[in-house]
Amino acid sequence: MKTYCPVHGLPVRIFIIALLLFSGTLLFGQALGDVNSSGAVDIVDALLVAQYYVGLNPSGFDLSVADVNCSSSVDIVDSLVIAQFYVGLIPELPCGNSTPDPTPSPYTGQTPVPSATPRIPYSVNENIRLNSIGYLPGSKKGASIAVNSSSFTVRRISDDSAAFSGNVSGQVNGVYQADFSALTEEGSFYLDVSGVGRSAPFEIKGGLYTFPFYTVMRGFYLWRSGTAVSGTHYGVTYSHAQSHMNDGYMDYITGSHTRVDGVGGWYDAGDYGKYVVNAGVTVGVMFMAWEHFQSKLENIVLDIPESGNSLPDYLDELKWEMDWILKMQYTDGTGRVSHKLTRTDFAGFVMPETDTADRFFVPWGSAATADFAAMAAMAYRIYQPYDPAYARRCLDAATVSYDFLRNNTAYHAADQSGFSTGGYEDSIYRDTDDRLWAAAEMWESTGNAAYLSDFESRAQSYSPKMYDDFDWGNVSNLGMITYLLSNRSGKNQSLVNDIRNSLISVSDDMVQIANTEAYRRPLGDSYYWGCNGGLARQTLILQVANMISPNQAYVDTALDAVNHVFGRNIYNRSYVTDLGYNPPMHPHDRRSGADGITPPWPGYLVGGGHSETGWSDIQDDYETNEIAINWSAALVYAIAGFLD
Repeated sequence: MKTYCPVHGLPVRIFIIALLLFSGTLLFGQALGDVNSSGAVDIVDALLVAQYYVGLNPSGFDLSVADVNCSSSVDIVDSLVIAQFYVGLIPELPCGNSTPDPTPSPYTGQTPVPSATPRIPYSVNENIRLNSIGYLPGSKKGASIAVNSSSFTVRRISDDSAAFSGNVSGQVNGVYQADFSALTEEGSFYLDVSGVGRSAPFEIKGGLYTFPFYTVMRGFYLWRSGTAVSGTHYGVTYSHAQSHMNDGYMDYITGSHTRVDGVGGWYDAGDYGKYVVNAGVTVGVMFMAWEHFQSKLENIVLDIPESGNSLPDYLDELKWEMDWILKMQYTDGTGRVSHKLTRTDFAGFVMPETDTADRFFVPWGSAATADFAAMAAMAYRIYQPYDPAYARRCLDAATVSYDFLRNNTAYHAADQSGFSTGGYEDSIYRDTDDRLWAAAEMWESTGNAAYLSDFESRAQSYSPKMYDDFDWGNVSNLGMITYLLSNRSGKNQSLVNDIRNSLISVSDDMVQIANTEAYRRPLGDSYYWGCNGGLARQTLILQVANMISPNQAYVDTALDAVNHVFGRNIYNRSYVTDLGYNPPMHPHDRRSGADGITPPWPGYLVGGGHSETGWSDIQDDYETNEIAINWSAALVYAIAGFLD
C-alpha cells in the first residue's frame, strides 16, 4: 500500500527524493522544527527529518525538536509538515505554542515526568544567560547579560505581560547582572532585555528541583552493571540488556584464571570500569546528602525495580553500589580491598552487553581499603533502622579492613601493571586523607575511643582543616565534616574550633568569589578536569557552613553553583544531559554513542572545560565532556538541599 503525503498528494518516497535534491533558508527562531540548530526552520530541516525516517541518522540532528505534529514520534509526517511551513502552506507548526502536560511516571505517579521535551515558541538570545530550570519562589534570582544593556523585564510566557522590571547592575568583564529576586510569583517566564532580546524560558515554582533530582538519580539506575535497565525520559526509552555477568577474574591477584563474584555496582563514567576509590567520594557524598536532608529524600519515589520495598528508593539505589563494594573485599579475611574491576584496556563505543572481554580484579591498595572502610561504616548507621542484618554485615566488613590498615600503616599503591584503565591513585595525599575519613566514620558509627584518637591525631596535622574544593584525590573534608557535625561526646574542643573556623573561612571566600564573578561561579577562575563536579560539590561545604553558622549568603552561593550548572555560564547551556536549555548532546559516554538514539542518556553532568571557554560538546573529548559518578553524586547533593 502506498502512503501519501499532504503536499499535493505526492507519494512519500517521491517526496523524500525531492527533499534530497533541494535546500534553502528562512530566518526563524532556534526552536521547534530547527533540528540542525541553524537558527532557521527550512527545507534542510525537512531533509534531515526525512533522512532520519529512512534510517540515515544524520549528524547534528536534534530529535527533541523534530516532533512538530505532537505525535510523540518522529516520522515522515514531521518532515512534510516542516516543508509545508517552509513553503507557506501553513502559518505555524502545530506544536509551536504547546507545552506538554506532565504525565505520571510509569510506576507510581508521584514524580511528574514530562512526556516530551518542552518547546520554545520564540528565538532565544544567547547573550542572556540564566538557570533555565528556574528558581524557587523565595530564592535569589539572577541572570548574566554578555552585551551592553540597561534594563530588563521578566515576562510571563502565557501572554508576554510584565511580571517584574528592573535595571541591570555592575558589569564584570563586560557582563552585566540582572537581579529579579523580588519576583516571587509562580509561573513560566522569560527575561526580555531591552535592545538585546529574550532569554531561554524558566520557571519559578515550589518543587522546582523534584524532576531534575529524579532524573539525576535515575541516571544512577541507568548506570547499573550486572542487570538489564530501561527508562523513559521525554518520551524516549533508554535501555541495555544484562551486562558484565562474568565479573570478574582473579588472574592478577592469585595468578589463576578463577572467577569470583564481582557482578553489580555502577559503571564509573563514560566507560564500563568499576573503581573503589572513585566510588568512595561518590557514596560518601550521597550518604551525606541522606544524613543532611533525610526528610527531603526518604519519600521520593525513583521508579526503580526495588520501589515499594521496605527501603526508601534513595537508599535502594545506593545499596546497589554498596552490594558491589562489599564484593571488592578480599575473601581471605585480611580486609584488603581490590582497587578496581575492569578490562585491561577501555572498551570501544559499544553497548555494555556487547563488551564481552574478560574483566579482572586488580590487587589491593591502601586508599581503596580505607575508602571501603569509610563507606561500609557509614552504611552501618544509615541502613541499621531498615535492615539491621545488612547494617551489621557492613560494619563487620569495615572493621576488618580498618584493623588491617591499623596494622599496616605504610601507603600501598595498587599494582596496576598491565592495565590502561582509570588509575585513581593520588600522588599528593596518597592515602592519608582516606585513612582520616575512615577513622571519622568508624568513630561516628561505633563511638569507639580508639577510632576517635586515630582521627584526632591525623586531623591535627592537616592545614588547612577544610578545602574549598575536593574530589576523590582528597576526601579529608568528608572526615572533618562527620567529626564536626557529630553529636557524640569526647571531641577535642580546640580541634572542633579549628575545623569550624576553617570551614567558615573557606565558605566566606566562596561567597566573596561568587559575588564578584561574572557568572556567579563560587569556584571562580579555577578550571580543570571535572571542575563542574567540584563546583557542585562546593554546595556541601556551604550547606554545612549554614548548618553550624546560619547565613543566607551561604545558601545563596550554593544556589549560584546550581544556577551555573544549569545555564548561567558563558555558554548559556545546561551542563546536564537532557535537562535545561541546550544541554550536552555528545557526552563521552559509550551508551550514548552506541545506542543509535540521537539524545544522550539523560541526567548526567559533564566535566567541563579546563578554561572558561575550554568545553567542547564532542564525544571524543573525554577531558571536558565525559560523565562520571563522582560528578553526578555532587549534583545529587547540590539539588537535594533545595528540594521541598
